Amino acid sequence: MENLIITTIQTDLFWEDTRKNLIQLEDKIRSIGTETNLIVLPEMFSTGFSMNPEKFAEKPFGHTFEWMKKQAGRCQAAVTGSYIVEEDGLYYNRLVWIEPDGRFQVYNKRHLFSLSEEPSHYAPGSRKAIISYRGWKICPLICYDLRFPVWSRNTEDYDLLIYVANWPEKRSHHWRSLLLARAIENQTYTVGVNRVGRDGNEFYHSGDTTILDYSGRILSYDAHIEKITTSELSFQKQQDFRRRFPFLADRDSFNLY
Repeated sequence: MENLIITTIQTDLFWEDTRKNLIQLEDKIRSIGTETNLIVLPEMFSTGFSMNPEKFAEKPFGHTFEWMKKQAGRCQAAVTGSYIVEEDGLYYNRLVWIEPDGRFQVYNKRHLFSLSEEPSHYAPGSRKAIISYRGWKICPLICYDLRFPVWSRNTEDYDLLIYVANWPEKRSHHWRSLLLARAIENQTYTVGVNRVGRDGNEFYHSGDTTILDYSGRILSYDAHIEKITTSELSFQKQQDFRRRFPFLADRDSFNLY
């Protein structure tokens, strides 16, 4: 199985300004300058972590969706990240995954952040999205989902776990520790992409964008600065590690309701 080349974009965001965010992100994507298969953007990359969905929500196939489709086609790489979507009268913090040929999948954030009253503004998702891409099985999740190991549990034998986030610096120790735990317990490459800078509520974000391997070893880590990082993940090395240490075979079985 071929390796997967992944690019993370850790950036500051313009508060509730979709136009400026898409312009700056397009510039950053153009600057990657090396081959990549997957580009990962932060949570709510077009607005910041806004609790004003009435003003900024888009329809499912709106402007930001078309922008992502354009970037994926131009770069010949999948592009993923979350933004605000309105569908059937409900607002979602929705992760969209778009591939170069236009195929796409979506995931609505399951665990809504009660401290910011996110459940008062957004509807929760009800299912995970397991994406097959270039021979890899990929599970993309969003921010607060990181705190819930049952939801993240590798019951689908996925090969890559991704979290996109707006995670504040005051709890960065939790972010780093939980990413490490998710990688070790699920024996999977784990990627956490967070923003930097202050948002419209004056919360500071230190980034701490991290790529971990299946044993919890840090492959890449960046904090406090805007940074684009590209790493190559080895499918074969992960499979070899799982064969040597078949801990996933002993995992508990359960159903979520």
